[in-house]
Amino acid sequence: MKDTVLYFVIPCYNEEAVLPETAKRLYSKCERLIRAGKISPLSRILFVNDGSTDATWAIIQKLHEYKPLFAGLSLSRNRGHQNALLAGLLYAREYCDVSISMDADMQDDVEAVDEMIAKYEGGCEIVYGVRGNRDSDKWFKRFTARRFYKLMHRLGVEMVNDSADFRLMSRKALLALSEFREVNLFLRGIVPMIGLKSDTVTYTRGERLAGESKYPFKKMVEFSIEGITSLSIQPIRLITNLGITIFLVSIAFLIWSIVAKALGMTVQGWSSLMVSVWAIGGLILLSIGVIGEYIGKIYLEAKARPRFIIERILNDGPKKEEEPMTVQELLDEIRQEMPDVTLN
Repeated sequence: MKDTVLYFVIPCYNEEAVLPETAKRLYSKCERLIRAGKISPLSRILFVNDGSTDATWAIIQKLHEYKPLFAGLSLSRNRGHQNALLAGLLYAREYCDVSISMDADMQDDVEAVDEMIAKYEGGCEIVYGVRGNRDSDKWFKRFTARRFYKLMHRLGVEMVNDSADFRLMSRKALLALSEFREVNLFLRGIVPMIGLKSDTVTYTRGERLAGESKYPFKKMVEFSIEGITSLSIQPIRLITNLGITIFLVSIAFLIWSIVAKALGMTVQGWSSLMVSVWAIGGLILLSIGVIGEYIGKIYLEAKARPRFIIERILNDGPKKEEEPMTVQELLDEIRQEMPDVTLN
């Protein structure tokens, strides 16, 4: 495996406080893997600058000047974590055999990389980093995270529980990922849709080295809504079911009203009327909001705007060349995978 080119893909937004230590740890890990013959010296640590307003890009430039092992991309403006990560992965596919994405804060355990590579050597195209526990999280975050994963599964979205964007993807998986063209990105739900052979590696998530989290509660809520609406149409079906239910209830109330009128049981009421009006009005507004969310996403997809624009590139690594497979090589590959098949 010494010829395997590995690219670490690290999205960065205003990470000047943590980047020097992150670079130090990743460089040490790459050096050990290269010396052990696990990866090629052509491997790189690719930092993706997501329109940072601090010294993040200046640090990346200095790192590249210091060692060619460090590479960098700078987006033209801030496009968000998912777009920055996708930019790095799609760029890396032209150079690497396998990529490993992780956050710049180094909360993901870099020592789990060895096991990921071992899984890749065993034939896996995708390896997910999965948290062994959430003991380091506060109760509220732990509770909401578990509810979110359960909700996504109920909505028909295939996700790996307690996994984020710490994952290994082979070049084959990256090429498959490039076929997904949507503007509204939720990679945690998209990657499992690729369907290639996958496995998981359990690790313990640590504390952030420095700086502030880029995902406060409000942003996490927005991220969750993005995940639900970009991968599932169940909320719209829920509105349909609610509409049918309210229609049936209204028929039942109509029958009850006629019977009550015939029996002389009618009572002049104000509370029940107002509750009904407010309840149905609120439901209508909620339904319009959910439908509007989907219409907005259709609007963005229809415009087909670029998901990101790369302004600058720092990398001297050679691109991977596609070597066309000969007919004989194809037959040999089929014989290896299906030895019982007779081929001339």
